[in-house]
Amino acid sequence: MQSENNMKNLFPKSMSKRNWVYSLVTLTVFVLVVGFLFQEGMKKTVALSLNGEEQLVRTNAATVEDIFAELEMDIHSEDYLYPSGDTEIYHDMTVRWRAAKQVSFDLGGETQEIMTNAQTVGEFLRKEQLEVSDVDKLSHSLDESIEEDMALSLEKAFAWTLVNGTDKEEIWSTSITVADFLKQQEIKLDQDDRVEPSEDTMLTEGATVKIVHVDKVTDVVEEKKNFSVEQKNDNTIAEGSEKVVQEGEEGLIEKTYEVVKENGKEVSRDLKAEKTVKESKNKVVAIGTKKPVVASVPRETTKKAVAASSSSAQSSQPAQTAAASSAPSGREMTMSSTAYTASCAGCSGITATGINLIANPGMKVIAVDPSVIPLGSRVYVEGYGYAIAGDTGGAIKGNKIDIFIPDRASALAWGNRTVKVTVMP
Repeated sequence: MQSENNMKNLFPKSMSKRNWVYSLVTLTVFVLVVGFLFQEGMKKTVALSLNGEEQLVRTNAATVEDIFAELEMDIHSEDYLYPSGDTEIYHDMTVRWRAAKQVSFDLGGETQEIMTNAQTVGEFLRKEQLEVSDVDKLSHSLDESIEEDMALSLEKAFAWTLVNGTDKEEIWSTSITVADFLKQQEIKLDQDDRVEPSEDTMLTEGATVKIVHVDKVTDVVEEKKNFSVEQKNDNTIAEGSEKVVQEGEEGLIEKTYEVVKENGKEVSRDLKAEKTVKESKNKVVAIGTKKPVVASVPRETTKKAVAASSSSAQSSQPAQTAAASSAPSGREMTMSSTAYTASCAGCSGITATGINLIANPGMKVIAVDPSVIPLGSRVYVEGYGYAIAGDTGGAIKGNKIDIFIPDRASALAWGNRTVKVTVMP
C-alpha cells in the first residue's frame, strides 16, 4: 500500500516538470517568433540595380553602404553609386550601382590607365573634361560603350599654314606626314611640282607647307639681228666726206626657249635652238680719201666763212694744192669729239654762223667752244679732215668739239673719241 502511495506521489511531480519544460520551450519559440515577426516588420523594401540587374531586398540596413555590407560587396570610389553611400534607407527606395571599368587612354602620345564608371566614350571624355572637334582623331565613336580594358586614343588637331601656289590658308589637322595630308585632301602634284618641306616630314603646330607648281613651256620668239657698218676708202670722194653705197638691212633670228614657271611666275629661260630666218645686210659706206684744195679763209663768223670754205674746196691753184698735200701747221690741241647731224632732235639745220647744213650736206663743220677755238677758224680734225669752226652747242665746253656728219648711222659710228685738232693761223 505504501508503494502504491509512493507511485501516486511520484507521477504528479514528473508530470509537472514536463509541463514546465514544455511551457519554457513554447515561450522561447513564441518570443523568437514575435521577435522575428517584429524584425521582419521593421525591414524596408529596397530596389537594387546592380550593373543593370534588378532585384528587390528587404533590409534593416541604416544606410546605402550598409546594404552592400550585408551583400558582402566592395564599393570603390570610382564606382557609380546613387544615392551616395551615407544616404539613409527608406521604404521603396531605389539604389543604383555600376562597377567602374579600367580603360587605357592615349592622349597625344601619353598613355594612362583610368578607372571610369562612364557608360559611353562620349561620357568618358566629358568626365575627363575633354572636348572633341570634327578635326580631332578619336579611336572610337562617341556613342560606343565602354568595355573593361578598352584602349582609347585621342589626337587633338592643331593649326598650321598651307601655301598652295599663290593661295594661303590655315589648316587644322593631327600629327600626320605631309604626304598623308596631301592624300587626305586629294591634292595631286604634277611631275615637276615640289613640296616644301619633304613629303615624309611630320606636321607640327605652326608649321608652313608650300606647294610649288612648276610648269615647263616652250617659247618661240623672233629677234632682230643688227647689221654691221662696213667702211671702204674711195679716192674719188673728197677727204672727210662719206657716201652710203649700200643701205643696211636688219636680219631676223628665230629662238626657241624652254621657260620654267613657278606658280605662274617665270624663273628661268634656257635657249634650246636658234635659227636664222633672214640674213642681215651690211651697210657699206665709202670714205673719201681725195685730198681737198685748201684756200685762204678769212676769220669771221658770217656767210663769208661758208663761201670761203666752198671756194677753198673748189680751188685748183698749184700753190693751194701743195698746201693741202703738206701736213697742217698751227696750234695743236687734243680734244674729246662727238658727232651730230642736221636732223637731230631740236636742231634747225642752221649753224651759229648761218651755215645751212641741210642745203650743204657735204660741208665740213664743227661745233666749238668759242673761248677755246674762235668761230670761223680753219681747223684740221684727225680722222675728219679740214673744216670750219662754224657752230656752237650747249654741251660743247672746253676742249670738246662736235663734228657734223650728214648720215645718222655714220654719226653714231663715230661715237666718242679723242682726236688731235689743229687750228690753222
